[in-house]
Amino acid sequence: QVQLVESGGGLVQAGDSLRLSCAASGRTLSSLGMAWFRQAPGKKREVVAAISWSGSMQYYTDSVKGRFTISRDNAKNTVYLQMNSLNPEDTAVYFCAAARSWHSRSYRDSFRYDYWGQGTQVTVSS
Repeated sequence: QVQLVESGGGLVQAGDSLRLSCAASGRTLSSLGMAWFRQAPGKKREVVAAISWSGSMQYYTDSVKGRFTISRDNAKNTVYLQMNSLNPEDTAVYFCAAARSWHSRSYRDSFRYDYWGQGTQVTVSS
């Protein structure tokens, strides 16, 4: 079993930055594909970014490309999401997720992720 705990969310103004962290316990993350998802009120959960187990491949949804960066430190069992130039449309609960069988062609599919954190709220005011 893997327990994931997100942190780093908060209330910021448009244009500000935040760095989310996802700390894992119970198992090493080094063999797991990881992703950040978000869900805004009344909207479906969507993938924001994903990263391969080695960190060599990263993927982003179009709306965050050039602004967000996903990274991982397997030695610290932690995954990060650096979010720059935030705008009100980024307001959502952000979830960290881990997949035992992760593939670059299916990173968008939430059902392929086996472990989820409880989420952290990000609110961006205009």
